[in-house]
Amino acid sequence: MKRLINQSPNRVWRIGLALLPFALLLMLYISASEARLAENSYDKLLPSFQQMGDAMYRLAFEPSKRTGEYLFWQDTGSSLQRLGIGMLIAASLGMAFGLMTGALPLVGATFSPLLTVISLVPPMALLPILFIVFGLGELSKVALIAIGVTPFIARDIQKRALEIPREQLVKAQTLGANSGQIIVRVLIPQLMPRLIDAVRLSLGTAWLFLIAAEAIASTDGLGYRVFLVRRYLSMDVILPYVAWITLLAFVIDYALVKISRFAFPWHAQQEGK
Repeated sequence: MKRLINQSPNRVWRIGLALLPFALLLMLYISASEARLAENSYDKLLPSFQQMGDAMYRLAFEPSKRTGEYLFWQDTGSSLQRLGIGMLIAASLGMAFGLMTGALPLVGATFSPLLTVISLVPPMALLPILFIVFGLGELSKVALIAIGVTPFIARDIQKRALEIPREQLVKAQTLGANSGQIIVRVLIPQLMPRLIDAVRLSLGTAWLFLIAAEAIASTDGLGYRVFLVRRYLSMDVILPYVAWITLLAFVIDYALVKISRFAFPWHAQQEGK
């Protein structure tokens, strides 16, 4: 008798099993929504898919009477722009700090304790300070993402740099490479795919900081819209927006995976992907 621990589904079964929980949750939601709406047609807690579709159609395809803009696409564009700029800054700073502290022992001994302390500071606690220093504009929101994510990326890159076999550095020095050449030709090529992995792992945190900043002080954005309509109990808007944020996060993560596999195929093979 084949033991359960040794059984592995084939590709078709794997896809089916992966979709099963989503199908069950969907059926559960539809049943609960129909039951609540049958009891009270004005119920807002569990709107039907028709109600959510109508709400999203108004936001996505009908211009706002106040501004004339398509709010759904404006919110999406604003949030993605803030997220993209913040993550780009965080990835650049994290790579620089992580590389220097991991590759150069003198720099690591000097700044590693500071980096550890900074990583322990809750970024959300800094949000009022950022609003005071940078104002309520775009800069404070981007700064929150960058400040919140940079320490994580930096510490991860530092750890990865320290894990690179010492033999590679010795061989490069034997061939006459100086410190700068070792960093550029030995360390950075091996750390770039790790940087993409670190960005992927920190995306969820970045979305959290973005939505929090937009909810507190913004005039557009996905987080702003969700917290704006909550006062009206507009679940027909909140639920699609949450689903859209989740889809965007998935697409960004998937795109980073494809970029990593295309640019660094050796890393995918090394990780067994």
